[in-house]
Amino acid sequence: MTKTLHPNNAHKDGYDFDALVLTSPALKKFVKPNNHGRNSIDFASPAAVKALNCALLKHHYGISEWNVPEGYLCPPIPGRVDYIHYAADLLSSCGIKASDSRQVKMLDIGTGANGIYSLLAAKVYGWHCTGSEIDPVGLKNLASVLDKNDDLKRLIDLRLQRDKRKILEGVIKPGEKFDLSVCNPPFHASQKEAIKSNQRKVNSLAFNRGEKPGSKAPAGLNFGGQKNELWCEGGEIGFLQTMINESAQFGKQCRWFTTLVSKAENVPQAKWHMRNAGARDILEVEMEQGNKTTRIVAWSFV
Repeated sequence: MTKTLHPNNAHKDGYDFDALVLTSPALKKFVKPNNHGRNSIDFASPAAVKALNCALLKHHYGISEWNVPEGYLCPPIPGRVDYIHYAADLLSSCGIKASDSRQVKMLDIGTGANGIYSLLAAKVYGWHCTGSEIDPVGLKNLASVLDKNDDLKRLIDLRLQRDKRKILEGVIKPGEKFDLSVCNPPFHASQKEAIKSNQRKVNSLAFNRGEKPGSKAPAGLNFGGQKNELWCEGGEIGFLQTMINESAQFGKQCRWFTTLVSKAENVPQAKWHMRNAGARDILEVEMEQGNKTTRIVAWSFV
């Protein structure tokens, strides 16, 4: 259990905006001193968040020409790469050398238009990644990103999940094996719930800037997000239950299944479903970035 970013996380000491602007000049117009006199951006602005992500991916990971369509999820890079580092620790704990790019194969469930987990895993560790997605538009965008990054195109395979009721079925092929899977499930059960959550986030950002919470209504979701990225029938726990039940069918084809669990109250129920499905090992790692706490839950049938 941890309260800080992973020791290997390149962002554990914060953002060097001067260096980021040199790498990506498009970020410059969004950078200004905050209430503490330090350079920052307006994290309630989708355009600013996207510009920061482009700069971070280019500066730290050598990923150029990254893009997401307007309205799609723009993920926070430090938290996403933290997941990958802890996944590497998990593999190391069972004798799989995380840096052995010839060996490690990762399944990225719901890779999204941003493809962030696959991109980071391929760049940081050289893993071979398979990204699944139910949204053809998002998958097409990610394919265009790979076309502009030849080294990544050789390491990342994309698959369309044609049955929106399924998660693993129809994606994992007969006889195919993975060392681990990663997933960031939809958090919410409805659009209304997602918008209310975003308003709380915007209010928190306003408070941190010294503004009155609620004084500026959000024009949209500051990190973006489509329906399949942010909400689904049954919410987070409904998605997890489906995924866990399906994972039992592929227990010999994937060494570790892992997922983020955003809501702490969902962890006990998720673990119950894992035990009920026949999982032999269940692990939990808590992560914290800023004021947000989330956790990785991993299970294995091996």
